[in-house]
Amino acid sequence: MKRHELIIIGAGPAGLSAAIEAKKNGMDVIVFDENARPGGQLFKQIHKFFGSKEHHAKERGFRIGEALLKEATDLGVRVELNATVMGIYENKEVTVKMDGSVHHYKGDYIIIATGAAENMIPFKGWDTPGVIGAGAAQALMNLQGVQPGQKVLMVGSGNVGLVVSFQLLQAGCEVAAVIDAAPRVGGYGVHAAKVARTGVPFYLSHTVIEAKGGDRVKSAVIAQVDEHFKPIPGTEKELDVDTICIAVGLTPMSQLASNATCKMELLPSKGGNVALCDEHGETSVKGIYCAGDVAGIEEASSAMIQGKNVASHICMKAGYIDEDEFNTKYHGFQAALGELRQGMFAPKNKGRNDWKTTDEGYPISRNLLAKGFVTDEEMKFFPAAKTDVEGIHPVIECTQNIPCNPCQEACKFGCIMVGANITRIPVLNEKKKCIGCGMCVATCSGQAIFLVHKEFEPGYTSIGFPYEFLPMLKTGDKGKGLDRSGKPVCDAEIIDVKTLPAMDKTAVVTMKVPTEYADTARFFKLA
Repeated sequence: MKRHELIIIGAGPAGLSAAIEAKKNGMDVIVFDENARPGGQLFKQIHKFFGSKEHHAKERGFRIGEALLKEATDLGVRVELNATVMGIYENKEVTVKMDGSVHHYKGDYIIIATGAAENMIPFKGWDTPGVIGAGAAQALMNLQGVQPGQKVLMVGSGNVGLVVSFQLLQAGCEVAAVIDAAPRVGGYGVHAAKVARTGVPFYLSHTVIEAKGGDRVKSAVIAQVDEHFKPIPGTEKELDVDTICIAVGLTPMSQLASNATCKMELLPSKGGNVALCDEHGETSVKGIYCAGDVAGIEEASSAMIQGKNVASHICMKAGYIDEDEFNTKYHGFQAALGELRQGMFAPKNKGRNDWKTTDEGYPISRNLLAKGFVTDEEMKFFPAAKTDVEGIHPVIECTQNIPCNPCQEACKFGCIMVGANITRIPVLNEKKKCIGCGMCVATCSGQAIFLVHKEFEPGYTSIGFPYEFLPMLKTGDKGKGLDRSGKPVCDAEIIDVKTLPAMDKTAVVTMKVPTEYADTARFFKLA
């Protein structure tokens, strides 16, 4: 039996962050992961993170994963891959299957950071080839470079469903629709909006009832549901798709915690059956901790902070740091978590459907919740979204209280203000002059900022918008300006394409449209 001070199970965001924190303080650490490469879900994530600088805001998930791996490697953290932890037993003994053999380890402390598993919904033909989870779709696209299908139905409008829908579009797939049994979009409105303006329709209060095709998916039958989520006869629609992608939530992979005799509780607010933990992540079994999604479903940013928090508590108990140093770290970690756990999408607000206004008193867009985009009339309630400003200026179409402030950091001239509370909706500082650099457009994690010059030339307005598709648009391209629903509304011409290393693959493309569409046109489609 091999012995280590700290055994970490799972080399995802929480596990790697915990390993780095513990190793920095001098602990003997070993990490086990059943996969062939470390990093967990981070390497599937090509979108930019939300939050503030401390939460890796505006950084893409895979780049965060690369940085974590480099730091762990430089510190000499030992990570055993293709290593399946089979069980946790008395006195913190762990059995691990590696290379066809079972190995025994004993730890003074154990951190369970096994993450979560995708949920599935049963329907006729749900085992047909072509019905896949959103995580599998991401792995195919972002790790293997393979399209999951040509025409995809997305089931689920939470952040995972919305983010993966956009990534499917980036991979060259057609997204036939986003559906959800719930009566409202579940994820961030900015994620829904960037999908909707490409022309993808949303069907809320709908579910999939059948995958047709036999040997592979050839179509999907969807139907409207009533208030009890039962399909309503006569509302069926058949969609021509070859792939059905399921994104209906995650469940904590807490089996090892249960196996270790930790006290468990079914908590819907945390995503399922989880170990009962104190504020430091310690379970009812002393010396065994949980961190990340296994302790409750949240974003990867939260998982990384939790991993550090748990590891620092262990370092204090093991004598590697004193209580004062731990308390300083703990308060910092809690403050960082507190920022992410504010606003409409805070864990404590999970399941709430009674939102009428934002924290600032702006009315919540009903159309955004029902169809994925804000109407022209609804957008007028948001001061930062107005276009009647002299000269070029940012138009910010961020309409919900989400934890994010990269736009404030991006503008070196102080034109955009969020303030200390990062869930506040951005406002414009009209005393400052925008120079049209486009950094706010490229930096916005929700792709919700546009550069508008209403009097660009007589009769025409220029609109700069974020663009992350290939092939890249070119100056002189002619086509149609699309509104927020993806409907063509006017002729448009590309007049500028700006790409800089600091923009991290988000181009700022500027189109010229007739001035009467300055409040309407938000995307472009080649003729």
